Amino acid sequence: MEEIAKYNGIINEIKEILQTARQNVARQINTEILTAYWNIGRIIVEYEQQNNARAEYGCQTLREISKVLSQEFGKGFSVSNIQFMRRFYQTYQMQQAVSAKLSWSHYCELLSISDPDKRSFYEKEAVNSGWSVREMKRQIATSLYERLLLSDGKTNKETILALAQHGIEMITPSDIIKDPYVFEFLGIPEAKPVMESELEKALVGQIEKFLLELGRGFMFVGTQQRVTLNNTHYYVDMVFYNKPLRAYVLIELKTVKLLPEAVGQLNMYLNYYAAEVNDPDDNPPIGIILCTDKDSVGAEYALGGLSNNIFASRYTYVIPKKEELIAQVEAVLKEWRELQKED
Repeated sequence: MEEIAKYNGIINEIKEILQTARQNVARQINTEILTAYWNIGRIIVEYEQQNNARAEYGCQTLREISKVLSQEFGKGFSVSNIQFMRRFYQTYQMQQAVSAKLSWSHYCELLSISDPDKRSFYEKEAVNSGWSVREMKRQIATSLYERLLLSDGKTNKETILALAQHGIEMITPSDIIKDPYVFEFLGIPEAKPVMESELEKALVGQIEKFLLELGRGFMFVGTQQRVTLNNTHYYVDMVFYNKPLRAYVLIELKTVKLLPEAVGQLNMYLNYYAAEVNDPDDNPPIGIILCTDKDSVGAEYALGGLSNNIFASRYTYVIPKKEELIAQVEAVLKEWRELQKED
């Protein structure tokens, strides 16, 4: 063992070199694949434009290309994949707009999104957050884009453009809020009654997926974090730290609808963290109450006038119906347009 220990330093240094080399090779291969597929798409589009090919002849062309390339180069050249290459070029006609941080599988998922603003949002956020393909598919399936647009109830064209151009910008506390949060990964039936302690335990058991749902930059601090005031102990359900905002995020879990006393309790915790826990470089802590439902009028009165940043959001155990969320976004946008006309 002592003999092995003597060489640990040099072995670790060699490991780092090899790992870095592998990562560089993987990035280079990915870049070359994206470049090749983009150029294949360009060649097909230019050929079709020159020949004004009708749809049936266009399909025949793709079938012939697929047959020859599959025979010579193996898998990856099915008709559907070649169609994606054509769409890849049509969507990103400036090759510089293609991010080497994303794989071809990422782009195949993105190309399935017809709305350009929505597609741009998921692309930017996949790059910013380093999503795997699986993580990105979950965010698309749970309608993250629509949930963010509905979170503050002020959806307008500027909000849509900001999300499309930049992804989620971590500037203000409200930027991290979603409504609703989706905990489908817990596998809890929607109608099953759950105690707050059980919900907390389930979320901790799936902490990586919970962090993905919370968003970029969250670090888990712990559960049942003690707050002592006048020799009385209180406990915050879950505490996180958000690195981009440089702020503690305190989460209270409620298996009932939003109640005013929950707001008062969380406000007390935030005051304590600001005075006793925060470092000089930390921003004021943020509080989130996750509840099964919130009455908008009641929530407005309960949360209004507070100096601390406290937000209330619903959570659900099932993936929201995308059509309903899109309809809600369109309704808010319609209301906003009508207000613009009045002004």
